[in-house]
Amino acid sequence: MANKSDKLIHEEDEVLQAVILADSFNKRFRPLTTRKPRCLLPICNAPLLDWTFESLALAGVQEVFVICRSHAELVKEAIKESKWSKPGSGMKIVPIMTAKETFSPGDAMRDIYTRGLVTTDFVLVMGDLVSNIRIDEVVRVHKERRKTNKDAIMTMVVKQSGVRHRTRPRGESSVFVLDPETSECLHYEHIQGYPRPKGINIPREILSGHPDLEIRNDLLDCSIDVCSVEVPSLFQDNFDYLDIRRDFVHGILTSDILMKNIYCYVAEEGYAARVQDTRSYESISKDILSRWTFPLVPDDNHPGGHIYEHTRGNRYIARDNTVVLARTCNIGTNTLIGSSTKVSENVSITAISDSYIFEGAVVGEHCVIERSIVGAGVQVKDGSRVPKGCLIADGVIIGPDASLQPFERLSVSRDEEDVESDDEDEDSDIEEVEANQDSIDKAALGKDTNAIVWPRGPPDEDEDEDDEGPENYKNQRFMRLGDSASDLDVDEVDSSSSDSDSSSDEDELEFHERESLSGLSDGSAALDITGAPGLLMADAEFRTEVQQSLERAFTEGHSVENASVELKTLRMASNVPLRRVKEAVVAAIVEKINVVDGDAGLQRKEIGTVVGRWGELIDRIGGVDPVETVSILQEHCASSTRMPLFGQILAALYQEDIVEEDDIRAWHALEGSKAGIDSDNMQKCWMIGTKMIEQFDAQESSESESESESEVEKATPKIPAFVPKAMQEESEESDNESSRANTEGTGTDAGESASEDASEEASTTEGTSTEDESGEDSE
Repeated sequence: MANKSDKLIHEEDEVLQAVILADSFNKRFRPLTTRKPRCLLPICNAPLLDWTFESLALAGVQEVFVICRSHAELVKEAIKESKWSKPGSGMKIVPIMTAKETFSPGDAMRDIYTRGLVTTDFVLVMGDLVSNIRIDEVVRVHKERRKTNKDAIMTMVVKQSGVRHRTRPRGESSVFVLDPETSECLHYEHIQGYPRPKGINIPREILSGHPDLEIRNDLLDCSIDVCSVEVPSLFQDNFDYLDIRRDFVHGILTSDILMKNIYCYVAEEGYAARVQDTRSYESISKDILSRWTFPLVPDDNHPGGHIYEHTRGNRYIARDNTVVLARTCNIGTNTLIGSSTKVSENVSITAISDSYIFEGAVVGEHCVIERSIVGAGVQVKDGSRVPKGCLIADGVIIGPDASLQPFERLSVSRDEEDVESDDEDEDSDIEEVEANQDSIDKAALGKDTNAIVWPRGPPDEDEDEDDEGPENYKNQRFMRLGDSASDLDVDEVDSSSSDSDSSSDEDELEFHERESLSGLSDGSAALDITGAPGLLMADAEFRTEVQQSLERAFTEGHSVENASVELKTLRMASNVPLRRVKEAVVAAIVEKINVVDGDAGLQRKEIGTVVGRWGELIDRIGGVDPVETVSILQEHCASSTRMPLFGQILAALYQEDIVEEDDIRAWHALEGSKAGIDSDNMQKCWMIGTKMIEQFDAQESSESESESESEVEKATPKIPAFVPKAMQEESEESDNESSRANTEGTGTDAGESASEDASEEASTTEGTSTEDESGEDSE
């Protein structure tokens, strides 16, 4: 039995849990990560994972789950040997080894759900985080919000930064569309450095529903998220969610079904950044040495437990009396030198900001190392030169008199144990590198070298074209140490995008196509789907499924809400534009209307019944755009046997408040409303619209004249601005029966006159259904 004190603690102080995704799920640090995971790479002489633990400890996190797949045994051993595994550390750390099939953050989140690890709101971070932000305040704000809004599933921590700030990634950035009052994130767009999109696509309903918006590209994503317990289950329900930002956040905010809310917490104080590539490795190292991360600094609260002396110029030297520096060596500012370091004569190390030397590395005489990372146990023999951007993995020997190329990547061949380990890692690429060594000239690496050379320069064009995401070679150049990427044209985009931007005449269609496909290619400003056979086939299949779904709804009498949910699900599964769904719904409703021969009154009643029952479905499937609804109705009727019913259907939509007067006027003013697939019928529909607008004007004039009359006249009910002649006659009869004829005044006369004119000029296609349906007889 649990004792009383334990129960009270559980009730009053809920355990704050955190999840660390230790895997990087990319290869930006290769070959430094061939033998160890990125989270165990040292930064300022402490593993990245320890910096992340310190960040969580500052926030009062009590229980941490470390999710790891690659090199899981090394991660477990590092946790076991760290101070966090000792009694009194204040945090319980549980390493969790995931399945081999875990190749993305989304896969890791699904594994968290399957294991049932989290039981309450939790903090989600990556294993390369360096932060001193008080996350406990973010957790408090998140929980307070959840008390009033159970759909608030996530709070993302962001921090304002300048465009040129060194911790701001050039290869990846974000645009947040925020509500300035609530900090709700209404829309999210991922922006990559190459190819850089020309703009972002914000759904129209966001702009129309929020008069005040903040569109911000100045926020640094700290990759710290406070999540509700249901977040892992959302990943489980949507296997398309791979990346947390590009897929999950973007998908949640653009979903018509989930209806969940995500918020941002704009941190005004503190520091937070991820070591997500070699460029950010350099930037964050500088920030630590410049003491931006205080109290997490080398001389005060070093995560690795080392003790350093802080001297003028931000020089940090280990205080264990094991450091040996030659008199001729040049140690610059912002430098950290760890214990047991020995620097020989005439070695130029201008500053630690220029190069990063790991534990046990030996640098000989007359060597120069510029803005590179040198792994543990590396030997750089006398007279060797390592230019900018080089990554030298653990155990490599180069020299003497080696001269590397800029951005060279070196590692050592694997032994049998490493081969077995890599065989288990399906994502390993070192086997291919080893197989290609015979064709590489290694004379420049020195006679004593044991290095293997990783591919230099860009991959084959076909291979790189397959990767359009952030990991493409040109975008990676923005992320690597020492590369200015000044020769890249960041405005260069795919030709199909620019052609689509310049040639499209249907802005509304293009808008929805971009909106629905933006998750497929984050680098595209606009996508042309008309020439893609696969997409056309998918579109045809979608139309068939929608037709079958609506037939079931009509036959079985489903509610509009249930029918809309099923259509939204089909749209998400088929990934088609919203306009395609609306086209299918409008077509189904029009074809649902039975044609009544010889009885205009019954025809009107039939149209009113169908539109009254199902018209609301048009606006329940997604964005509300009445002008687009009228355009779609026109296009369908122009190519359908229901062409004579266009005016009556439009009047019924007006009567049901699905479209308004302003919407009909806006449609009538569109350039494309006069022509289309069947230009004659499109013109007839447009002429009917002309007569409706004339009656709008006449009715406004009539209402203006009747303002001085009785209160009864002022309460005149709303009637359709244009009703065909037969419908108007029945309306008059009904009005006479209810003794309301006087309230119609001259407006009814104008309606009858407009009806007669429309019947003459539009080939009498709107009067009764007994005339020829094509309207050609009167022509």
